Amino acid sequence: MLEYAGSQRRGLRADRGEGVALLGVVRSLDWILLAGVAGLVAVGLWGIAGVTKFDIPGEPRYYLDKQILYAAVGGALLLAATFIDPDVYARYWRIVFGGTVGLIAVVFVVGRAARGSTRWIHVGFFTFQPSEFGKLLFVLALAGLLAERQRAVGAAGTTLRVLALGLVPVVLVFGQPDLGTALVYLAALGAMLFVAGSPWHHLTLLGSAAAAVVVVVLWAGPAVGVDFLKSYQKERLICFTHPSTCPADARYNVEQSIAAVGSGQVRGRGPNGSTQTRLDFLPEHHTDFVFASFSEQRGFMGASFLLALYLLVLWRGLRVVAVARDLYSAVVAGGIVVALLFQIFVNVGMTMGIAPITGIPLPFVSVGGSSMIANLAAMGVLLAIHARGRGSRTSRVSSRRR
Repeated sequence: MLEYAGSQRRGLRADRGEGVALLGVVRSLDWILLAGVAGLVAVGLWGIAGVTKFDIPGEPRYYLDKQILYAAVGGALLLAATFIDPDVYARYWRIVFGGTVGLIAVVFVVGRAARGSTRWIHVGFFTFQPSEFGKLLFVLALAGLLAERQRAVGAAGTTLRVLALGLVPVVLVFGQPDLGTALVYLAALGAMLFVAGSPWHHLTLLGSAAAAVVVVVLWAGPAVGVDFLKSYQKERLICFTHPSTCPADARYNVEQSIAAVGSGQVRGRGPNGSTQTRLDFLPEHHTDFVFASFSEQRGFMGASFLLALYLLVLWRGLRVVAVARDLYSAVVAGGIVVALLFQIFVNVGMTMGIAPITGIPLPFVSVGGSSMIANLAAMGVLLAIHARGRGSRTSRVSSRRR
C-alpha cells in the first residue's frame, strides 16, 4: 500500500473547524497541471477550428462554437470540483454509485439510438452520454468502498466485493453496446485495486479471468453459435488481429486514417490542403479519428506538441497520487489518471493501426460535450486532491518544527 502525505486527515481544513480556506486551496493548487489542461483545451480548440472548417457549408465555426461552449461549462465544473473536499465524495459513495448505475441504466429506457448504439439521452437542446460522466462517478464511488475497507484491502472478500460492484456499470455500458467505454471502466478498476494495495495474486487472478472472458467472447462463444459482440465490433477486431482477412469496407476507416497521419509529414498541410479531411475521405474526422485529421493538418510537429501536453498532464496526475493525503484520494487519482491514459493510448493507437477501433474519443480534443465536460470535471477533482495533500504535508511539517 502506498504511503500518503496526510494520514492525519489534516492540512487545509480551516482552524475554525469546517471547510477549506479558499486562499489555502489556491496557494496549494498544482499550477503546472492546470496549465497543461488549459493547453490541451486550447490546442484542441485550435485543431477543431481547422478540422471542422468545411464540415458545414457556410458555417465554418459551427463545431468550434459548440466546443467552446462545452469547454466553458467544463471549466466551470473544474473550478467547482477544485473547491470541493474529496471527503464529500467518500462520505456519500453509495449515493454516487447508485446514481451512476441509474444514470447509465436509464439510457435503455429513454436513450436515443445512433450508429447501432443506444448511448445518448436528449434533454432539451443538449444531448449527453451518461457513460462519459460515469467514468468519473465510477471512480469516486468504488474508491469510497476501498477506503471504507482499507484495513481489509488484502482480503479476497474485499477484492470480490469491489469487482462485483464494479462489473454492474461495466455490463450496462457493454450492453449499450459500448465496448470501448466498458474497457475504460475496467482499466480504472484495475488501477484502483493496484493503488489501494490489493495483493499481486489477486490482481493476477483477475487478469487471468479477464483473459478467459476475452477467449470466450472472441472465440469460444462464436464457435458454438453464441455471439456476444455486434457484427461491426467483430469486424473491427478481425481487422486488427488479422488484417489480411479483413473485408475491404471494414478496413476503409483505418486505411484512410493512416493515410491522413502520414500525409501531414513534418509541418502539416493546413486546413485548406488536408484533402483527407476537407474532402471527407476520412469518416468521423472530428470525433473518433480527430487525431488523424489533426496530424494531417498540423503534421508531426503539431501532433508531437499535443502528445507532449498529454504527457505533462499524466505526469502531474501521477504526482497527485503520491501527494494524496489518504487512501481514498490516492485511489481516486490513480483511477482518473489511468482511465485518461487508456483513452489517449487507444484513440491515438487506433488512428495508426496499432490498436483496434473502439470509438473512444480523444480527451479534450474530440468534438462532444459529454467527453469535454466530464474530463474537465475529473481534472478539477485531481486539483482538489493535490491541494489537500500538499496542505496536509505543509501542516505536518509546520507542527514538527514547533
